[in-house]
Amino acid sequence: MDLPLIFMVLMGVSVLAYVVLDGYDLGVGMLMPAATPAEQSVMVSSIGPFWDANETWLVLGIGILLVAFPKAHGVVLGELYLPVVAMLVGLMLRGVAFEFRMKAQGWHRELWNWLFWAGSFLASFSQGFMLGRYVTGFEDGIGYLFFAGVVGASVCGGYVLLGATWLVYKTEGPLQAKALTWSRWGLAWVALAVALVSLATPLVSETVRAKWFDFPRTLALMLLPAACTAAGAWVWLASGKIRRGTAGIDIQPFAAAVAIFVIAFLGLAYSLFPFVVIDRLTIWEAAAHPSSLKVVLAGALVVLPFIVGYTAVAYYIFRGKARGGLYD
Repeated sequence: MDLPLIFMVLMGVSVLAYVVLDGYDLGVGMLMPAATPAEQSVMVSSIGPFWDANETWLVLGIGILLVAFPKAHGVVLGELYLPVVAMLVGLMLRGVAFEFRMKAQGWHRELWNWLFWAGSFLASFSQGFMLGRYVTGFEDGIGYLFFAGVVGASVCGGYVLLGATWLVYKTEGPLQAKALTWSRWGLAWVALAVALVSLATPLVSETVRAKWFDFPRTLALMLLPAACTAAGAWVWLASGKIRRGTAGIDIQPFAAAVAIFVIAFLGLAYSLFPFVVIDRLTIWEAAAHPSSLKVVLAGALVVLPFIVGYTAVAYYIFRGKARGGLYD
């Protein structure tokens, strides 16, 4: 077995699961200021049973990086120390605000709602900023920092789209109507962000440019942007059908938004492979000793079914539309 490749796939799946699952509840957090107090109660109820467990996938992904690719872990965490701290501060602030808003009254609850937004935004932007720095190989310079900032804003837009489409699925009435509008704004944000990042990435990374523009060998890769465009159209059309009263398709905008993220992730994986730190360390150079990988793989095969299982059970138990007051 090619153990480094297996662990790279496991780490990639863990990161993608985290981005999709925690992405929608971060997006809901960033949408909180646009809602009324009654709507905020429903929004919190829509993510309350899930948001804490969603972060398990982040822990799993970073854990795999540490134990399977220790050399890369040292490089990545060393280069991204400050944005990682900022992300953790955002996640902690969001967690504290989530708990305290339940006990607060009056303007104190409004304050904690704003802090919940601030924590969600800080965590989201930090994750995007880290991705931007990672893609460029941690190069120094104002241009590279600006690119990382653009990627940070793009990730915020993507999470807003996930959060809005999640609310379309989990709510009804006036709040769902608002979420449909938010989803279209989020889709426009994502379309602009994907276009800008797709144009800028080959300019800041020679490795990515070589992999995407080696014609005609890479013509088949054009299926990815075509599929991404189709998924965006799916979000738009499904939102229109729901607005016109079509029943039974509330989950379609969220499914289409997830498809956008999956397609973008596949494009990113192709751009970076076989590097775990672009232009510096391949997955085989950064991997731990095979004996260590075998032990860790055995543990992962035991742990992963439990994580997938309790995630599936939680989503099954709390299926259906969210109701306000659950976390008040």
